[in-house]
Amino acid sequence: MLALGLNGSPRKGGNTEYLLSAFLNEIEKHKIATKTIRVSKKTISPCTECGYCEENDGCIIKDDMSAQIYPLLKEADIIVAAAPIFFYGFPAQFKALIDRSQALWAKKYFLGIEDPKKKSKKGFLLSLGATKGKNLFNGVKLTAKYFFDAISAKPAGDLCYFKVEKPGEITKIKGLEQDIKKAVYSLLTPLKTRKKIFFICSENACRSQIAAAYAQYFAGDKIEALSAGSAPAEKIDDITIQAMAEEKIDISDRKPKSIKKILLNTTPDIIVSMGCKDKCPYVSGADTIEWNLPDPAGKSIEFVKKIREDIKNKILDFINNI
Repeated sequence: MLALGLNGSPRKGGNTEYLLSAFLNEIEKHKIATKTIRVSKKTISPCTECGYCEENDGCIIKDDMSAQIYPLLKEADIIVAAAPIFFYGFPAQFKALIDRSQALWAKKYFLGIEDPKKKSKKGFLLSLGATKGKNLFNGVKLTAKYFFDAISAKPAGDLCYFKVEKPGEITKIKGLEQDIKKAVYSLLTPLKTRKKIFFICSENACRSQIAAAYAQYFAGDKIEALSAGSAPAEKIDDITIQAMAEEKIDISDRKPKSIKKILLNTTPDIIVSMGCKDKCPYVSGADTIEWNLPDPAGKSIEFVKKIREDIKNKILDFINNI
């Protein structure tokens, strides 16, 4: 799993950065990888409302949002949005990122192609304000709700603190550590209790990617689906991406991974081999299943779609019997 922190404060080393770091550090204690993006240091052009994303996959603007942030928003299982209050809303730099998430919203609602992690992806809001007005956080909470919807993440809570302005004031909040521990525990519990299913093949470019995507799409709230290969390819097979897009499932930004690398940080409950020639890795306590499916790499779209349907049926049976 990956928790992605979005630091929306333009101030380096400030209260927002402290709060986000403390939150992600608590997540790391649960052996979950984290990554932080300092939004103000990225080149993110404003949305021009050109309509390109309503007819095409992605955004016509080529900057850090397209090159780095869209893929991370798709990869992450948890997105933590952290920002100070600027005029009852998000700072301009973060608001540009939120506005540009329109491309992901359009992909889902105009093109009908969904994130396979839609059942499990979570969004959490952290925010700080200098005053104590009762409506101080209404704007960011509402904006965060629709931002999370655009990136297919379910809102999973927030921590918002009044009267935090001067450097270091966040550290004076009573019960802050306990607030964070309680919030992280609540956030992670439904994710950590899922069964870990590891789908493997040789290149992790076709069969195992299809299987993992279907498992996430149909049962991401019950299954943590991972995939990897013994000799991972440089990228996912283009025809496989096309075949899954026909199913309205987006795997375009996924990258093949190594079996050894995945097993360094994860102990699966079940290993499912697609039928590769390589012997399944031995993991103590993990059951192994062999599906023995032919490799569709380099084959026609019709052949890939046949394998896709075989995998889909096997996944549905697997979910019913797990």
